[in-house]
Amino acid sequence: QVQLVESGGGLVQAGGSLRLSCAASGRAFSSRFMGWFRQAPGKEREFVAAISWSGAPGNYPDSVKGRFTISRDNAKNMVYLNMTSLKFEDTAVYYCAAAGGRIPLVPTAYDFNYWGQGTQVTVSS
Repeated sequence: QVQLVESGGGLVQAGGSLRLSCAASGRAFSSRFMGWFRQAPGKEREFVAAISWSGAPGNYPDSVKGRFTISRDNAKNMVYLNMTSLKFEDTAVYYCAAAGGRIPLVPTAYDFNYWGQGTQVTVSS
């Protein structure tokens, strides 16, 4: 079992920055692929970023490429999502997720087994 708790969300003006954190506990965190997803009202959960156990980031979707950066600190059991140049359309609940095995280059929510409760990010235009 893996427990995930996100923090760092909030209200920010367009163009601003936020850093989301995900605290993990449970089994084998340092050997798991980790990811961030987001879900806006009325929309499907969208992949945002993923990172390997060794800290290598995967491909970012075009919607966040160049603006978002995922990182992790295995010593602290933490995963981070650094978000810059935020746009109104980045408004969503952001979820941290842990995979049970390897994930594809463009993962979906089905590739992850464990989820946090989410943290709200609201970008005002």
